[in-house]
Amino acid sequence: MPLVTTGELVTRAAADRSAVAAFNVITLEHIEAVVAGAESAGSPVVLQVSENAVKFRYGRLLPLARAAVAAGERAEVPVALHLDHVQSDDLLRQAPAAGFSSVMYDAARLPYLDNLAATKAAADWAHAQGLWIEAELGRLGGKNGEPPLDAHAPGARTDPAEAHAFVADSGVDALAVAIGSAHAMTTRTATLDHTLLKRLSAALDVPLVLHGSSGVPDGELTEAVVGGIAKVNVGTALNLAMTTAIREFLAAHPDAVDSRTYLSVGREAMVRAVARIITLLTGTP
Repeated sequence: MPLVTTGELVTRAAADRSAVAAFNVITLEHIEAVVAGAESAGSPVVLQVSENAVKFRYGRLLPLARAAVAAGERAEVPVALHLDHVQSDDLLRQAPAAGFSSVMYDAARLPYLDNLAATKAAADWAHAQGLWIEAELGRLGGKNGEPPLDAHAPGARTDPAEAHAFVADSGVDALAVAIGSAHAMTTRTATLDHTLLKRLSAALDVPLVLHGSSGVPDGELTEAVVGGIAKVNVGTALNLAMTTAIREFLAAHPDAVDSRTYLSVGREAMVRAVARIITLLTGTP
């Protein structure tokens, strides 16, 4: 079926007090696994390509983007494409022609006023191109090899009043909030600040996004959706599923050299992980 837009999926989820799962993809196997897992769960899904994934692909966006477009157009469930954690204005401007309906513009590393100015400029440009735009306020930690911030560290929290002003002044369509999760966690031990989430949900009239969801236990995730999270980003959980399955296969088959044998095992592990996470978020049996 034709690709849908991230904006319509997230807006619908927010209205229904549910959440859409958004999975970061790095390889063709990731893309195939996310689509197959979403089909298994019978739910829409967002395929996300991050700036770091583009760097891994020799700085070229189109090969992975075209694979994602092709897979999404042949999927049995609605699929949207999202360009994630964009810091490069050059990459931002490649999004529309590459098939993306949305971008997450990441200037959260900057001081507040610089973040606001850069994000507003990006939002103005994105809206002129028909793109839905997400931003982030409140540093999560864990990206680019940085250690995740402690769940109770002041820097890992988004202030509701500041967030209200940021959204109003920047014009973004959604906001990723820092409530205790962290990027690149390989253990599911994060504890979310649900009281803060309720305050953020009450203060903002745009959908809220949770980054670093791989480190969040099931109960915490479902409570976060009830509390107002409408888009849940997942990346490390897929890498962990794939890598673990491949390690186990190669340990049992030390003479294996055909990459299809172990990549297929890794892909199927990701399919199961995707289906499980979507089922958790949507509450489907």
